[in-house]
Amino acid sequence: MRISKGQRVILSGILILISFILKNTTIDITIANIFMIVAAFVAGLPIMKNALSALRYKIVGIDALVTLAVLGALFIGEYWEAAAVTFLFMLGEYLESKTIEKTRSSIKALLDLAPDISRVIRNGEEFEISPDEVIKGDIVLVKPGEKISVDGTVVEGNAYVNQAAITGESIPVDKVMEDRVFSGTIVESGYIKIKADRVGDDTTFARILEMVEEAQDKKAKTQKFLETFSRYYTPAIILLAALLFLFTRDLVLSLTLLVIACPGALVISTPVSIVAGIGNGAKHGVLIKGGEIMEELGKVNVLAFDKTGTLTEGKPKVTRIKAFGMTEDELLKIAVIGEAYSEHPLARAIISQGEEKLGSTNETPEQSEIITGQGLKVRINGDYYLIGNRKLLAENNVKVTVEEENYVRNEEDQGQTVIFIADEQDMLGAISIADTVREDGKELIRNLKKQGIEKVVMLTGDNQRAARAISKELGIDEYYAELLPEEKVAKLKDLQETFGTTAMVGDGVNDAPALASADLGIAIGGAGTDVAMETADVVLMSDEINKLSYAIGLSRATVKNMKQNIYFAIIVAGALIAGVLGKVVFLSSGMLIHELSVLLVIINAVRLLGYGDKRKGKRQVTV
Repeated sequence: MRISKGQRVILSGILILISFILKNTTIDITIANIFMIVAAFVAGLPIMKNALSALRYKIVGIDALVTLAVLGALFIGEYWEAAAVTFLFMLGEYLESKTIEKTRSSIKALLDLAPDISRVIRNGEEFEISPDEVIKGDIVLVKPGEKISVDGTVVEGNAYVNQAAITGESIPVDKVMEDRVFSGTIVESGYIKIKADRVGDDTTFARILEMVEEAQDKKAKTQKFLETFSRYYTPAIILLAALLFLFTRDLVLSLTLLVIACPGALVISTPVSIVAGIGNGAKHGVLIKGGEIMEELGKVNVLAFDKTGTLTEGKPKVTRIKAFGMTEDELLKIAVIGEAYSEHPLARAIISQGEEKLGSTNETPEQSEIITGQGLKVRINGDYYLIGNRKLLAENNVKVTVEEENYVRNEEDQGQTVIFIADEQDMLGAISIADTVREDGKELIRNLKKQGIEKVVMLTGDNQRAARAISKELGIDEYYAELLPEEKVAKLKDLQETFGTTAMVGDGVNDAPALASADLGIAIGGAGTDVAMETADVVLMSDEINKLSYAIGLSRATVKNMKQNIYFAIIVAGALIAGVLGKVVFLSSGMLIHELSVLLVIINAVRLLGYGDKRKGKRQVTV
């Protein structure tokens, strides 16, 4: 019959208790000792098995130290010490495993969000099947309270979807036709039919789980060092114990040193902090791909940002309308009708602004002529209008006054793209269009500087005017404009040589070379983006750019927590060894202190799970 770790602890504890009772009665002391030996065997058997397994791979670990100490204690007749050491060691392992489960609770919470059924419509009939059985192209129906089981596109219906599993944000998002949805998210109200674009292990949610699990296996540099240290430390302690016995002939003292010198708290000090930190990040929509990345993120000196789609929305918007001799609404209406057939992104920005201010219109121009590289010439209600750039007006001899020219130049100096609207003689007005800065962009830059980031720069392929305007608005230290992808990589190398650890922040699509060449690649708003998920070291799963500050704060809190654990473990180990050599710490009491130190290290790491949950406004708690 297989006994669980918890059952083994209870059974050995009961046997020790019985032994104590018997020891204080008139019954023969031998019977009490037998109970102690059985207790030592029950608790010590798995320890011995682990020690033998490790020895097969030429590893002398903590289990070997405890096994040697217990066998020695039994040999010299210290049955109470043997039972106490094995019981405390097993109890410590049991409590340790339970506490580590707590540190993995964020990951478990993600696993619990995995959809368990999928309702598909095939040949007009509705079926409930396993999400693994859904085929690409299937139509999936999701009702209120149900989990979405695929990545796909809404083809029918309207629903509010909680995307916390992907983005970390619990505020539901309104999803309508043509919107993308992700596996693991929940329909809170309404219903939708989804065309499955990605299924099974290919969904964003499945890949997030895989990456988080892989991240926990990627060890930090500190963790690798401590594991190497313990590999040499353990044989050194055995040798020291042997030498101590040779010089003192005190077997109990030597055995005590073997057990007390176990570097348990030291070995576990780093991985438990890393696991807790990665779990916290995953819960808040921040994927940090491993312990080494977690350590490096907190050491970043320079952050280099892409502009479009990272610091800005990535979508052109109308920022200002200026009319000469007519109202702004009249000017906008001419532009909207004139651009009715255009597919240009700037035209879509004008039409979108028209729908917002004037409402939808079905009016189209009576005649429309595209003039390549200049714009449009259209006829509306019998009158001709020109909509385009400065060259279009010059080619058609349209008069532009000094006032009008000064206004346009001022707009262009602020990084705006200006669309001219004119009739056949005069300029009627101008519409300024720009890629607008993210709402939380300024706050992010302020927070980064408060966190001690030495330099914040922007690398963009956009023109100098636009780069200068965005940089000034956000408070960025330096900007480099009109860069090709390979030039971004070269600039990153310069920054690395000058300032040290440099991270590149991009949208993960056109910035793949830069993300890969930086010390750390950070992708913003990467939900569903293959390149972001694969290339970047850190992925922020929502478009909330200020989570970058959160991620850096979490990294620094994790590293600080890790150092606290290491220093504490070293101090306890040193104090115990000194206590043993000074004969003031004994086997059972030393073992108790040792196991308590392991638990304290884990409990300290568990505090990381609460990082960011007790924020007041935008402030984070520190650890």
